[in-house]
Amino acid sequence: MSADSFSRLQDAFERVELPRAFELSRPNEACSYAYFPEAGIASIVARSPEGQQTEIGMIGRDGMTPASLVLDAGQDPYAIFMQVQGESYRIASDRLQAAIQEDRDLQGLLARYAQALAVQCAFTALSNAVHHIDERLARWILMCHDRTDGNEISLTHEFLSIMLAVRRPSVTTALHMLEGKKLIYSERGVIIVRDREALEAFAHDVYGECEKEYERLIGTRP
Repeated sequence: MSADSFSRLQDAFERVELPRAFELSRPNEACSYAYFPEAGIASIVARSPEGQQTEIGMIGRDGMTPASLVLDAGQDPYAIFMQVQGESYRIASDRLQAAIQEDRDLQGLLARYAQALAVQCAFTALSNAVHHIDERLARWILMCHDRTDGNEISLTHEFLSIMLAVRRPSVTTALHMLEGKKLIYSERGVIIVRDREALEAFAHDVYGECEKEYERLIGTRP
């Protein structure tokens, strides 16, 4: 947000630590706070009534959550929680919504972000439907890499299986394939990006479209 918008809200922001698995919002519940992560990655996870679940979007230093506050929707049916620990500014939801009504620049920025997030979720749905697990994993690693400093991403195979809606053996096989192509290293609980350019080439059309839309709407890549 702009310096002017931030200065108006500065006293209302609180800096907080966000450990892994910390819940930023729960399904079908109003959220008391909005979070603007400075580090770490949060997952937006959709769950079926019978417990099937998959990640439909991710949020890092590129955005805020929950977007339902921006859209004046009150709540949404998703679980949003930290997949990679980090830290964030948080602000009371009612305070942010009041600021959105008063500050047209802030309103416009957050509305554009909500659109960028919707586009990301749409391309995640497309990828889940039509792309192979190897390509989907490459896309997911690239998206995490966009939102972290350095080349190390702390992730377990179990967590990856939830995010990609596949069984753990499929994750292991896909990681080994990317390792074999010398695109990444995979150690216990850590993925290290080895060749970013080659990883993007392998991902091909799985990665890049929602990033372009984010750049168009916000003015910079995630």
